[in-house]
Amino acid sequence: MNELEARLDQIRGAIAPRNHNARTIAALTSNPGCARRAIMDAAGVDKQLLASYLGFPAPFGQSQFALGRGNAFEAQVKASGCAELLRLLREQLELPIPEVSYDNLDEVGGNTSREVRHARTRALLARAARSGEDAGTLFDHPLLRLRVGGRPVYLEPDLIAFQLGGRFRVVEIKSFSVIDGQADGDKVAAAVIQSAVYVLALRELLAELGMGPGAVADQVVLVCPENFSNQPTAALLDVRKQLTVLRRQLARLERIDALVDLLPRALTFDLRLDESRVPHRPTGELTSDVRTVQARYVPQCLASCEMCFFCRDEARGTTAALGREVRDELGAVEWVSVALGLADGTLTAADDQAEAAVLLRAAARLRRECLGGAA
Repeated sequence: MNELEARLDQIRGAIAPRNHNARTIAALTSNPGCARRAIMDAAGVDKQLLASYLGFPAPFGQSQFALGRGNAFEAQVKASGCAELLRLLREQLELPIPEVSYDNLDEVGGNTSREVRHARTRALLARAARSGEDAGTLFDHPLLRLRVGGRPVYLEPDLIAFQLGGRFRVVEIKSFSVIDGQADGDKVAAAVIQSAVYVLALRELLAELGMGPGAVADQVVLVCPENFSNQPTAALLDVRKQLTVLRRQLARLERIDALVDLLPRALTFDLRLDESRVPHRPTGELTSDVRTVQARYVPQCLASCEMCFFCRDEARGTTAALGREVRDELGAVEWVSVALGLADGTLTAADDQAEAAVLLRAAARLRRECLGGAA
């Protein structure tokens, strides 16, 4: 164990590091400037347990109903050797052959260990890549691997389709509906970034086999129910922008030593769990350690980070709590009270606040004129 790993273990405390998945990796991109989240994710801290103990639990995770509905829809799409999916792929990708073979990688000869499944996935993808044929095989629940913060993370996409024009394609199956050609924008965005995680992991695996990034298509196939039925429909979504953001954030986690070096040597988020997993650390002491690491709260954190309510309470009264755009526009004006004082002229702007002060005074004048006209 090197020094950095020892420091991260100390920060996490005496519990096993939390395993990442495609959802948690995708969430890293929502607020890349937050040092608190970067440190916690690199150390594998259980943020949900930590936030709950501090009195700020966040309702993350899918309901059992949503999980059941998703599993039922996925089973329907994959029934009879993915017959429904093959029909959709013919429509979207213009597959030139009438049928394909199918490999289920949920287990290998009854063995469900991650290492064995990953090795089998690697072997089958290598064989498929060497064949050089179009279409060929659908890989159901392959197991990929990606390094996050120096640790290997196993990832399980819904399906990988091989191969058209010498490229693999990631297929993501979601149970939210597409109604009249439109779907919930936030859910589509989440599906796209999760799919980009799988694309990145697949490219890394194929790179080990001597293949370039072009061996995996930039477009993923998203399959969802159509209208108010369970009839599946598919669309091609481009993930190039999301891949760029992912690479940048994962590279930042690989350079986490620069952030760790700025922290006090004794810093730890250890909850001091007993044998029954009941925490015994004083909450005031833990709160002080958590606040030692600077956060970068924005309202979007409410949809992606388990520490969101803690950080929102901490950020109360700051311009950041009003949104990323407001914070960026006001620059060095960090507090709402200061912004109001600059707007009404009761505060004198510092040198680094002068530009923001001009904008605030202009906004206040326009507001007075609009209210006066309304009166």
